Amino acid sequence: MPVVNIVIGENYYNKDPRSSDLGGRIVSESISLMAALGFEKFTFKKLAEHIDSTEASIYRYFDNKLKLLLYLTTSYWAWIEYMIDIKTHHLDAPEEKMKMILRVLCHLETPPEALEVPGMDITTLRKVVVNESDKTYLTKQVDEINRQGLFKGFKRLCHKISVVITAINPHYQYPHTLSSMLLETANQQGFFAEHLPSLTEVSTKSKDSLEQQLYRFLKLTVTKMLT
Repeated sequence: MPVVNIVIGENYYNKDPRSSDLGGRIVSESISLMAALGFEKFTFKKLAEHIDSTEASIYRYFDNKLKLLLYLTTSYWAWIEYMIDIKTHHLDAPEEKMKMILRVLCHLETPPEALEVPGMDITTLRKVVVNESDKTYLTKQVDEINRQGLFKGFKRLCHKISVVITAINPHYQYPHTLSSMLLETANQQGFFAEHLPSLTEVSTKSKDSLEQQLYRFLKLTVTKMLT
Protein backbone atom coordinates (compact mmCIF):
# COMPACT_ATOMS: atom_id res chain seq x y z
CA MET A 1 0.00 0.00 0.00
CA PRO A 2 1.53 3.36 -1.03
CA VAL A 3 2.24 5.67 1.91
CA VAL A 4 1.81 9.44 1.69
CA ASN A 5 4.04 11.55 3.91
CA ILE A 6 2.20 14.80 4.64
CA VAL A 7 4.42 17.53 6.07
CA ILE A 8 2.69 20.30 8.01
CA GLY A 9 4.54 23.50 8.94
CA GLU A 10 5.66 24.09 12.52
CA ASN A 11 3.43 27.14 12.97
CA TYR A 12 0.48 24.77 13.46
CA TYR A 13 1.86 23.13 16.59
CA ASN A 14 4.15 23.55 19.59
CA LYS A 15 5.77 20.16 19.11
CA ASP A 16 5.60 18.10 15.93
CA PRO A 17 3.05 15.34 16.63
CA ARG A 18 4.90 13.08 14.20
CA SER A 19 7.89 13.12 16.52
CA SER A 20 6.45 10.72 19.10
CA ASP A 21 3.99 7.92 19.62
CA LEU A 22 1.87 10.16 21.87
CA GLY A 23 1.75 12.89 19.23
CA GLY A 24 0.63 10.36 16.66
CA ARG A 25 -2.13 9.12 18.96
CA ILE A 26 -3.26 12.68 19.66
CA VAL A 27 -3.74 13.26 15.93
CA SER A 28 -5.30 9.92 15.02
CA GLU A 29 -7.66 9.77 17.97
CA SER A 30 -8.65 13.43 17.71
CA ILE A 31 -9.93 12.67 14.22
CA SER A 32 -12.22 9.89 15.39
CA LEU A 33 -13.31 11.74 18.54
CA MET A 34 -14.03 15.01 16.74
CA ALA A 35 -15.98 13.12 14.08
CA ALA A 36 -18.07 11.51 16.82
CA LEU A 37 -18.59 14.52 19.11
CA GLY A 38 -18.32 17.55 16.83
CA PHE A 39 -15.96 20.48 17.34
CA GLU A 40 -18.11 22.20 19.98
CA LYS A 41 -18.25 19.20 22.34
CA PHE A 42 -14.70 18.06 21.63
CA THR A 43 -12.26 19.06 24.39
CA PHE A 44 -8.67 18.28 25.25
CA LYS A 45 -9.94 16.82 28.54
CA LYS A 46 -12.09 14.30 26.65
CA LEU A 47 -9.25 13.55 24.25
CA ALA A 48 -6.86 13.00 27.16
CA GLU A 49 -9.27 10.53 28.74
CA HIS A 50 -9.75 8.84 25.38
CA ILE A 51 -6.02 8.22 24.89
CA ASP A 52 -5.30 7.63 28.60
CA SER A 53 -3.06 10.69 28.90
CA THR A 54 -3.27 14.19 30.39
CA GLU A 55 -4.49 17.54 29.12
CA ALA A 56 -1.06 19.00 29.84
CA SER A 57 0.51 16.46 27.50
CA ILE A 58 -1.82 17.51 24.67
CA TYR A 59 -1.12 21.20 25.27
CA ARG A 60 2.56 20.47 24.73
CA TYR A 61 1.65 19.71 21.12
CA PHE A 62 -1.21 22.15 20.38
CA ASP A 63 -2.18 25.51 21.90
CA ASN A 64 -5.92 24.82 21.64
CA LYS A 65 -8.49 22.79 19.78
CA LEU A 66 -8.78 25.37 16.98
CA LYS A 67 -5.08 24.96 16.22
CA LEU A 68 -5.60 21.19 16.23
CA LEU A 69 -8.54 21.53 13.82
CA LEU A 70 -6.42 23.71 11.55
CA TYR A 71 -3.72 21.03 11.59
CA LEU A 72 -6.26 18.35 10.64
CA THR A 73 -7.96 20.33 7.87
CA THR A 74 -4.61 21.40 6.43
CA SER A 75 -3.57 17.74 6.38
CA TYR A 76 -6.71 16.91 4.43
CA TRP A 77 -6.14 19.66 1.85
CA ALA A 78 -2.54 18.49 1.48
CA TRP A 79 -3.83 14.98 0.79
CA ILE A 80 -6.26 16.33 -1.83
CA GLU A 81 -3.44 18.31 -3.45
CA TYR A 82 -1.26 15.19 -3.57
CA MET A 83 -4.10 13.20 -5.14
CA ILE A 84 -4.63 15.91 -7.77
CA ASP A 85 -0.93 15.89 -8.60
CA ILE A 86 -0.67 12.13 -9.09
CA LYS A 87 -3.96 11.91 -11.00
CA THR A 88 -3.33 14.81 -13.41
CA HIS A 89 0.43 14.77 -14.07
CA HIS A 90 -0.04 12.68 -17.24
CA LEU A 91 -2.93 14.78 -18.61
CA ASP A 92 -2.24 17.57 -21.10
CA ALA A 93 -5.69 18.99 -21.88
CA PRO A 94 -6.85 21.37 -19.13
CA GLU A 95 -10.45 20.21 -19.62
CA GLU A 96 -9.41 16.65 -18.77
CA LYS A 97 -7.38 17.91 -15.82
CA MET A 98 -10.43 19.73 -14.50
CA LYS A 99 -12.62 16.64 -14.77
CA MET A 100 -10.06 14.69 -12.82
CA ILE A 101 -9.75 17.42 -10.20
CA LEU A 102 -13.50 17.34 -9.68
CA ARG A 103 -13.42 13.56 -9.37
CA VAL A 104 -10.72 13.85 -6.72
CA LEU A 105 -12.67 16.52 -4.81
CA CYS A 106 -15.71 14.23 -4.84
CA HIS A 107 -13.67 11.16 -3.82
CA LEU A 108 -14.51 9.29 -7.00
CA GLU A 109 -10.91 8.38 -7.77
CA THR A 110 -8.47 6.20 -5.83
CA PRO A 111 -10.24 5.32 -2.58
CA PRO A 112 -8.63 6.84 0.53
CA GLU A 113 -7.55 3.45 1.87
CA ALA A 114 -5.42 2.89 -1.26
CA LEU A 115 -3.08 5.69 -0.17
CA GLU A 116 -2.22 5.39 3.48
CA VAL A 117 -1.36 8.45 5.53
CA PRO A 118 0.32 7.25 8.72
CA GLY A 119 -1.87 8.00 11.73
CA MET A 120 -4.75 9.38 9.69
CA ASP A 121 -7.96 7.73 8.55
CA ILE A 122 -8.73 9.86 5.49
CA THR A 123 -12.37 8.73 5.29
CA THR A 124 -12.99 9.87 8.88
CA LEU A 125 -10.87 12.98 8.39
CA ARG A 126 -13.06 13.94 5.45
CA LYS A 127 -16.10 13.78 7.76
CA VAL A 128 -14.36 16.18 10.12
CA VAL A 129 -13.56 18.54 7.23
CA VAL A 130 -17.14 18.40 5.90
CA ASN A 131 -18.67 19.08 9.32
CA GLU A 132 -16.12 21.36 10.95
CA SER A 133 -13.77 23.09 8.48
CA ASP A 134 -15.92 26.25 8.24
CA LYS A 135 -15.13 26.86 11.90
CA THR A 136 -11.46 27.45 11.10
CA TYR A 137 -12.31 30.77 9.43
CA LEU A 138 -15.81 31.69 10.69
CA THR A 139 -14.23 33.11 13.82
CA LYS A 140 -13.15 36.51 15.13
CA GLN A 141 -9.58 35.18 15.06
CA VAL A 142 -9.59 34.69 11.29
CA ASP A 143 -7.31 37.64 10.46
CA GLU A 144 -4.72 36.63 13.05
CA ILE A 145 -4.89 33.00 11.88
CA ASN A 146 -4.36 34.21 8.34
CA ARG A 147 -1.39 36.38 9.38
CA GLN A 148 0.17 33.29 10.92
CA GLY A 149 -0.07 31.59 7.52
CA LEU A 150 -2.39 28.84 8.72
CA PHE A 151 -4.59 28.94 5.60
CA LYS A 152 -1.61 28.56 3.30
CA GLY A 153 -2.40 24.95 2.35
CA PHE A 154 -5.97 25.75 1.36
CA LYS A 155 -4.81 28.83 -0.57
CA ARG A 156 -2.19 26.79 -2.44
CA LEU A 157 -4.76 24.20 -3.44
CA CYS A 158 -7.18 26.92 -4.52
CA HIS A 159 -4.46 28.51 -6.68
CA LYS A 160 -3.55 25.16 -8.24
CA ILE A 161 -7.15 24.70 -9.40
CA SER A 162 -7.42 28.32 -10.57
CA VAL A 163 -4.43 27.77 -12.90
CA VAL A 164 -6.35 24.98 -14.65
CA ILE A 165 -9.46 27.17 -14.84
CA THR A 166 -7.45 29.93 -16.53
CA ALA A 167 -5.94 27.41 -18.94
CA ILE A 168 -9.46 26.38 -19.99
CA ASN A 169 -10.65 29.97 -20.41
CA PRO A 170 -7.96 32.69 -20.18
CA HIS A 171 -10.66 35.38 -20.28
CA TYR A 172 -12.60 34.10 -17.29
CA GLN A 173 -12.45 36.83 -14.64
CA TYR A 174 -12.97 34.83 -11.46
CA PRO A 175 -10.66 31.79 -11.41
CA HIS A 176 -9.92 31.93 -7.67
CA THR A 177 -13.57 32.62 -6.86
CA LEU A 178 -14.66 29.58 -8.84
CA SER A 179 -11.86 27.48 -7.40
CA SER A 180 -12.72 28.22 -3.77
CA MET A 181 -16.41 27.72 -4.54
CA LEU A 182 -15.71 24.25 -5.99
CA LEU A 183 -13.69 23.27 -2.92
CA GLU A 184 -16.40 24.44 -0.54
CA THR A 185 -19.29 23.04 -2.58
CA ALA A 186 -17.74 19.58 -2.79
CA ASN A 187 -18.13 19.39 0.99
CA GLN A 188 -21.03 21.70 1.74
CA GLN A 189 -23.64 20.16 -0.55
CA GLY A 190 -22.98 16.73 0.86
CA PHE A 191 -23.49 18.18 4.35
CA PHE A 192 -26.76 19.76 3.24
CA ALA A 193 -27.94 16.48 1.76
CA GLU A 194 -27.32 14.76 5.09
CA HIS A 195 -28.67 17.44 7.44
CA LEU A 196 -30.54 20.21 5.55
CA PRO A 197 -31.98 18.42 2.50
CA SER A 198 -34.35 21.23 1.49
CA LEU A 199 -31.28 23.33 0.56
CA THR A 200 -30.04 21.00 -2.17
CA GLU A 201 -31.12 18.58 -4.90
CA VAL A 202 -28.22 16.32 -3.99
CA SER A 203 -29.97 13.56 -2.11
CA THR A 204 -29.17 10.66 0.16
CA LYS A 205 -32.24 8.92 -1.31
CA SER A 206 -30.92 8.87 -4.87
CA LYS A 207 -29.82 5.60 -6.46
CA ASP A 208 -26.53 7.37 -7.19
CA SER A 209 -24.02 8.07 -4.43
CA LEU A 210 -23.58 11.57 -3.02
CA GLU A 211 -20.13 11.59 -4.64
CA GLN A 212 -21.56 10.87 -8.10
CA GLN A 213 -24.26 13.52 -7.72
CA LEU A 214 -21.77 16.10 -6.50
CA TYR A 215 -19.46 15.37 -9.41
CA ARG A 216 -22.24 15.87 -11.97
CA PHE A 217 -23.24 19.16 -10.35
CA LEU A 218 -19.68 20.48 -10.17
CA LYS A 219 -18.92 19.43 -13.74
CA LEU A 220 -22.08 21.16 -14.99
CA THR A 221 -21.18 24.28 -12.99
CA VAL A 222 -17.67 24.45 -14.46
CA THR A 223 -18.93 23.84 -17.99
CA LYS A 224 -21.54 26.61 -17.71
CA MET A 225 -19.07 29.05 -16.16
CA LEU A 226 -16.22 28.54 -18.57
CA THR A 227 -17.97 28.19 -21.96
